[in-house]
Amino acid sequence: MGMEGIGARVARKEDKRFITGGGRYTDDMVLPGMKHAVFVRSPHAHADIKGIDVAEAKDMPGVVDVLTGRQLKADGVGNLICGWMIHSKDGSPMKMGAWSPLAVDRVRYVGDAVAIVVADTKGQARDAAEKVVVEYDEKDAVIVAAEALKPGAPQLHPEAENNLIFDWELGDAKATDEALAKAAHITKMHIVNNRLVPNAMEPRAALAHYDKAEDHTTCWTTSQNPHVARLVMSAFYNIAPENKLRVIAPDVGGGFGSKIFIYPEEVVCCWASKKTGVPVKWVADRTESFLTDAHGRDHVSEVQMAFDADNRIIGLKVDTIANFGAYMSLFSSSVPTYLYATLLSGQYAIPAIHANVRAVYTNTSPVDAYRGAGRPEATYLVERTMETAARELGVSPAELRRKNFVTQFPHQTPVIMCYDAGDYAASLDAAMQAADYAGFPARREEAKRRGKLRGIGMSNYIEACGIAPSAAVGSLGAGVGLWESAEVRVNAVGTIEVLTGSHSHGQGHETTFAQLVNQRFGVPIDSVSIVHGDTDKVQMGMGTYGSRSGAVGMSAIVKALDKVEAKAKKIAAHLMEADESDIVIENGELKVAGTDKSVPWFQLALAAYTAHNLPAGMEPGLKETAFYDPSNFTFPAGCYICEVEVDPDTGVTEIIQFVAADDFGNIINPMIVEGQVHGGIAQGIGQSMLEGAHYDAGSGQLITASYMDYCMPRADDLPSFQVSHQNTPCPGNPLGIKGCGEAGAIGSPPAVINAITDAIGNNDLLMPATPERVWAAIHVAKH
Repeated sequence: MGMEGIGARVARKEDKRFITGGGRYTDDMVLPGMKHAVFVRSPHAHADIKGIDVAEAKDMPGVVDVLTGRQLKADGVGNLICGWMIHSKDGSPMKMGAWSPLAVDRVRYVGDAVAIVVADTKGQARDAAEKVVVEYDEKDAVIVAAEALKPGAPQLHPEAENNLIFDWELGDAKATDEALAKAAHITKMHIVNNRLVPNAMEPRAALAHYDKAEDHTTCWTTSQNPHVARLVMSAFYNIAPENKLRVIAPDVGGGFGSKIFIYPEEVVCCWASKKTGVPVKWVADRTESFLTDAHGRDHVSEVQMAFDADNRIIGLKVDTIANFGAYMSLFSSSVPTYLYATLLSGQYAIPAIHANVRAVYTNTSPVDAYRGAGRPEATYLVERTMETAARELGVSPAELRRKNFVTQFPHQTPVIMCYDAGDYAASLDAAMQAADYAGFPARREEAKRRGKLRGIGMSNYIEACGIAPSAAVGSLGAGVGLWESAEVRVNAVGTIEVLTGSHSHGQGHETTFAQLVNQRFGVPIDSVSIVHGDTDKVQMGMGTYGSRSGAVGMSAIVKALDKVEAKAKKIAAHLMEADESDIVIENGELKVAGTDKSVPWFQLALAAYTAHNLPAGMEPGLKETAFYDPSNFTFPAGCYICEVEVDPDTGVTEIIQFVAADDFGNIINPMIVEGQVHGGIAQGIGQSMLEGAHYDAGSGQLITASYMDYCMPRADDLPSFQVSHQNTPCPGNPLGIKGCGEAGAIGSPPAVINAITDAIGNNDLLMPATPERVWAAIHVAKH
């Protein structure tokens, strides 16, 4: 099949246009008569709106209109919703407070949108926005979730008493308590998962155009799932019926989850375009992104892990408080519940698990899925606790894990998941060998002579991705199905278009999806086009998140390719007067096995469309559609080992080596997979050592609202990663593949913190492990 099929290290087709400045992003789109929007945002974390005076702003040069929340509500635009229903343990539904796209009576976080200014230029819109006079009656704000639950705390929403959204549980409380009661050893941990700002390279943007003649709205937006955006905007926000609304997500510069959700801005731009009669474009500036993109993580947990006398885990009890911010974002409710508690068994056979999760409103940006979404939080909790348990028990962290690994598959955990395949010891051994784990004591001694503290830490993660099947997620409260669609069109000259519901914003689908076609038909990947991101071109599909494009999106393509192949073979058999079962496809030709008869691919395609000589009763054309609903999640897993050196005088930590051994099942393009792992580890190192969103506890101002104050990982913060792959093919999909996009971000933070705490001899260290925090932990440990 040449060098462009499955498993080949094909360079990414899309990179040429990206690195030569040829990408086309939402902000590159220009329409005749287009105007620019700027939002007036609340400077307060919590306040009642007493009045809005737009008169002066409307008189400013270039201003088309200034619109407010009352006008939005009068026109019947709906509130933003959370699309996954969670019930508390007492059976009551989650308490969803109203989130108007433009605030009407009250603002609940700094950055909450209050009005939109539309003007000829962005500068004019900005100047006019400063002239909008909003009269606020400031109220006390609450920032920390645990504080928000206390009696007497400021109340955010009338729907949610004591700011509690839900109090949810999973697992067997009685069995877990019994395990704790009879345990030979219990490791107890207080685990904090720090809040992060997503920081996609491209800020969010929206361009809306209402066409009065057609009564039709087109919205270009920075979305990971344009069809879901169209569905939600038509069904819940009353922007337009689906057949009158086109959503286009062109090139998107990174998402990491933050571009899954439908935000106030695109809803308001669509409405504003209809209201003003002009196309309206909004592009966030970086501080707006910090303030209003959905943040990630922000969990505080108490953990108890129980062991018997033989060091086997017999129970795990977890109590988590999750900060949801001021409003419930689109999928926020699923993140600390079914994407988190279901993974608390890790790679280990644990007979009894119980998790209790309380979700809480605070006066901060809404929190939702960020690379890994729930699974990094679960992995951090389990793997920090495992490493700590090994220290307390005085045994090797590697061998304590090995003793507790799941070794028989399929394995049903006590928290819903059924692991279908894996070999956790293989990844552990590969990582330990690559890291020269056995030689570490000598390296530690050598570092000591140089006055440095050297530490090593590991993390054995498992994640569930390609969330499925739809009936199962529906029963758990999901508002949508999580299948995927594909259409494969063979054109009359043999070139091929693959229309996919998946969305590419850095994953390389234009390359990997084409590799599937090359493998099947021998067509060069340059003759294969991948079409995505436009609801007018592509049939309904669910988009890209949760490492699903491979396991779910590619499986749909495979099903469509199967149908195309079957029809092509029927036509070829007819043309060559052969038996269908004797037709083989090789090097871009359809051949009769064992003979010299053949038809080139392009000639077969032409025959399908001229329809001069087709089998009796066959429809002309060669294009097929498929929908794929997975039978199970996929379960990537692996072992990460991090080695650090700490300078005891300054607390500065250097990562000396980082080894990743991952099992992603069968791999379509190893180079792209390695790139995904590198990026994920970079984000995990960012979380563990550098990044953290901080609010002022009194005023609720975001202190880390720019790169001056929010520290991003740079090249010199990162070592050269050693990445390897082990393979247990996934039995649940036709390609045997598992997700790979989030693994790096899921597995890396605990490995880093385990290494630093090993180096300094103090286990009490919060993320991010900044030099200041590490230095303080060293000096506490000394005294």
